[in-house]
Amino acid sequence: MIEVMFFGQLTDATGVSSVMVEEVGNTDMLIQMMKQRYPALESSTYMIAINNAMVTENSIVTPGSKVAFMPPFSGG
Repeated sequence: MIEVMFFGQLTDATGVSSVMVEEVGNTDMLIQMMKQRYPALESSTYMIAINNAMVTENSIVTPGSKVAFMPPFSGG
């Protein structure tokens, strides 16, 4: 199982703060699954982290991983 967590306005868009999903091979597959389950993600902007490490391209998601969908943020 993989824990998928949503933060900020993505929690409002999905209506959940986290969800457990069956294994997926990579982040592209996971994003597709989440967009089907939560259509509001189609129009949302977000970044993804796997086990606290930001990823910017399709990445492998291993069983037991924690994947975070986070809204963009800026430093000050």
